[in-house]
Amino acid sequence: MISVAEACDIIAGHVATLDTITLPLADVAGYLLAEPIIAERDQPPFDRVTMDGAAIRWQTPLPALTSQGSQFAGDPAGTLQDGAHAIEIMTGAVLPDGADTIVPVERYTLDTEQRQLRFEPDYAPERGQFIHRRASDHSAGTTLLEPGMRITAAEIAIIASAGRASVSVYRKPRVAVVATGNELVAAGAPIAAHQIRLSNAPALISAMQLAGFQDTSQHHLPDEPGVLEARIGQLLESHDVLMLSGGVSRGKADHVPDVLARLGVEKQLHRIAQRPGKPMWFGVARNGALVFGLPGNPVSTLCCFRRYVLPTLQRLAGRTYPDADHAVLGADHEFKPALTQFLAVRLQRENDAWIAMPCPTNTSGDFTALAATDGFIELPATAQTFARGETFALYRWPAR
Repeated sequence: MISVAEACDIIAGHVATLDTITLPLADVAGYLLAEPIIAERDQPPFDRVTMDGAAIRWQTPLPALTSQGSQFAGDPAGTLQDGAHAIEIMTGAVLPDGADTIVPVERYTLDTEQRQLRFEPDYAPERGQFIHRRASDHSAGTTLLEPGMRITAAEIAIIASAGRASVSVYRKPRVAVVATGNELVAAGAPIAAHQIRLSNAPALISAMQLAGFQDTSQHHLPDEPGVLEARIGQLLESHDVLMLSGGVSRGKADHVPDVLARLGVEKQLHRIAQRPGKPMWFGVARNGALVFGLPGNPVSTLCCFRRYVLPTLQRLAGRTYPDADHAVLGADHEFKPALTQFLAVRLQRENDAWIAMPCPTNTSGDFTALAATDGFIELPATAQTFARGETFALYRWPAR
C-alpha cells in the first residue's frame, strides 16, 4: 500500500488542465476564466450622481434656486446656467456641466408655480457630495479579473461591465459514473430480499453537480467481464474521467482491475493506507482519460471522491488554489490502525475557527450517518490518539 500523500502526488502527476472554450456570458457561471478581463472604460465612465435631488453650484448658505428642468439617468449631460439655478437630477445621471454638488430631494421643497427650490433652513451641503467621480473605481485598461478565477455572480457583473458578450473559459471534464454489481437495483424498481438499492452512482452525480460539474452520465453494469469490457471501452472513448464504484477489491467478482488492464488502462496505484477506502484504484487510459476505481461501500466511495476525484476535476477545469481547509478537533479521538483516517465530522464555528466534532460512522456502509456531517478531517497514520484542540486538514462535502 502507499500513503495518502503518495497517492495524491501520483494522481496530480497525470492531471493537465483541459482545453479552453469560448462561451456566451449567459452560460459561463461556475466555469474558471481562461483569459484576463480588461476594463473597457473608466468606472464610473462619468461623474455619476448617487442621490435623487438637485444639481447645484456649491454655495452656503443656500438661497432659493430656480429649477431649469430635470435630467434623468441615460440623458446626456445638461449645463447648469449659473449659481442661481438648479437642475432636478436622478440617481445614476451624469453630473451636469457647471454643477459640483447634489442636494438630496429630502432637503428642499419645490414651488411648482414659481419653479423655486426652497431649501431647509440652515442646511449646509458639503461641496462634491453625492457624486461618484469618474474612474474612482478603476480606469480603462485595468485588469479586472485574472485567469483561473471561478465565475460567480460578481464576476458575471464585472465581465458584462467590460463589454464582453462572450469569454474564454476552461472546459469542464466529461465524467461517466459506473456502478458495478449484480446486487444493485435502481430506486423505483422492484427489489428482492437479497438485493440492495443503487445509491453510490446517484450520490456521486449529485456531488459533482453541486460542485459545478454538469457534463455527467450514470451507468450500471453487471459483474460480467465481457459486458464490463465492452461498455467501459465505449465510455473511455467519449469521457475525460471514468469513475467506477465497486469491483476493485480482491473478491471473485471484483473484475474491474483485470478488465481495465485488457482495455489498456495503465494502473498507477491500487490500495492506499487509509480508512475508509483502502482498495481504491487509479489508472490512465491510452487516450489520456483518467480512471478512478472507488470501493463499493458508500462511505468509502464518498470519502475517496471528495479526497481524490473532486480535486482532480477542479484542476482539469483550471483551478489552481488549495483544496483543503483546516479545522480544530473538538473532542479527543482514538484510532489504532496504522492508517490515515478520514473521520466524518460536524462543524461548529467558534472564534473564527472551524471546530470539528467527531461523528464516526458505524461501518463504511453506514451512509445514513453522513447526513448529519459536514465533511471529514484527515488524521495522519503516524499517531493513534488525537487531542482536542489539534488542527487537521478539513474536506467539506460539496455545497455544505
